[in-house]
Amino acid sequence: MSTNFSVIGHMMVPDHQIMSVEEVEELLNSYKITRDQLPKIYHDDPAVKEIGAKINDVIRIVRNSQTAGRAEAYRQVVKRPKK
Repeated sequence: MSTNFSVIGHMMVPDHQIMSVEEVEELLNSYKITRDQLPKIYHDDPAVKEIGAKINDVIRIVRNSQTAGRAEAYRQVVKRPKK
């Protein structure tokens, strides 16, 4: 028995978006950081796989926040290291 389940569609999973090259450059310039300084997310994360992100893409994660209203986080997609 096979069940199709959308990770992104679940109410507990925040919105994940692949950022364009221009958006990434603007982000890095505004925070005065390099790509290597961004937090990481593994390429095999279920949400990353579902949106079709590739290694080195930058993901914007948008959450609803009771205090801030809307909170954005950014992650660079990296390959999970072998054990």
